[in-house]
Amino acid sequence: MSADFEDEEAPPDLIDVAAISAEQAPTDEPPTTRVPITLVTGYLGAGKTTLLNYILTEKHGKKIAVIMNEFGDSTDIEKPMTVNEGGNEVTEWMEVGNGCICCSVKDSGVMAIESLMERRGTFDYILLETTGLADPGNIAPIFWMDEGLGSSIYLDGIVTLVDAKNITRLLDEPAPEEKAESHDQNHDHGSGPVLSMAHMQISHADVVILNKTDLVTEEELEAVRDRVTSINSVAKIHVTDHSRTPQIEGVVLDLHAYDHLADLDFSKKGHSHMDPAISTTAIVTPPIPADKVDCVDAWLRSVLWDTKFPAPAVSKSSEPQPDNFEVHRLKGILILNDGTSRIIQAVRDVFEIRDAEPIINEDKSKPLQCKIVLIGRGLGSSAEPWQESFESCLTK
Repeated sequence: MSADFEDEEAPPDLIDVAAISAEQAPTDEPPTTRVPITLVTGYLGAGKTTLLNYILTEKHGKKIAVIMNEFGDSTDIEKPMTVNEGGNEVTEWMEVGNGCICCSVKDSGVMAIESLMERRGTFDYILLETTGLADPGNIAPIFWMDEGLGSSIYLDGIVTLVDAKNITRLLDEPAPEEKAESHDQNHDHGSGPVLSMAHMQISHADVVILNKTDLVTEEELEAVRDRVTSINSVAKIHVTDHSRTPQIEGVVLDLHAYDHLADLDFSKKGHSHMDPAISTTAIVTPPIPADKVDCVDAWLRSVLWDTKFPAPAVSKSSEPQPDNFEVHRLKGILILNDGTSRIIQAVRDVFEIRDAEPIINEDKSKPLQCKIVLIGRGLGSSAEPWQESFESCLTK
């Protein structure tokens, strides 16, 4: 690393590039491919800005556009990056080296992305840093719901930084401002386990970076890892200190967040109860006929849109059926009998089923299977009712 960040949260050195030269100006040609975007979330002080500083100064061969919610009150910036003219917010972009560009926006990340897409062709990846109190479940669906953005960018994944020293307190004893409300106001969880913003950020993650590990013992670090896994057992976990990841690709960039589902062994992961607020459960079935994809779509609509558990006509499970639940994140892979596959990704009640590249199972001794993972609140103590419900849907 070429720079020594004495001030961990200071922004990178900036060069004003307010006027783009004609050579850099985007053409009128429509983009041939959508640009991947990664959300970087994590509680206050977890190290998000330090991570972005690190990425922007490392040699990675990518032209990255970074959108930061706010730089804070740093005096290192001579000119504010977001100014106000006539009551309208104007986004000002800066060049930060390595061909990267950066901006700060205090109100709307969508506005910044829309402005950024006018510069398409000058970058090939977008990183969006959220504020420490932001719920990623309120941000990610925008990329599907906004018709203009949905055709030009796609969500590559969500990265959550976790402060290994303080995460246990944030989960167990959150201050009033650190608590999270249920996203479905029609469901009252009463005096159930407290739900913190840290829960929400971990539950939505495709990648969790355990940061500031130099401040904890090996035993404390293992306890934090177990706690994170109990909330979200399918997120990839990376351990670091000072937000300096051993590699960038696969950790923050080029996540391909759904590629690894085929190789996950859910029989080993089980259904953890270490954290009662949020848990992970999984459904695994053999390959399905292509004409059953519509059945899967209907099942997802019931679970995600209506928050209704599709009960089977006859249940053989001794476990109670989930009631009063909410799904924060759902991802899956459907293996079809014709050799093709589909990817499912969902954040809250917004989901999509799309064609996938050929799935390769690294363990050739195990056949490819359909796998659906649900992460949320009130999912029940066992995956058995969910499995039974899904299989019943396929037989209708």
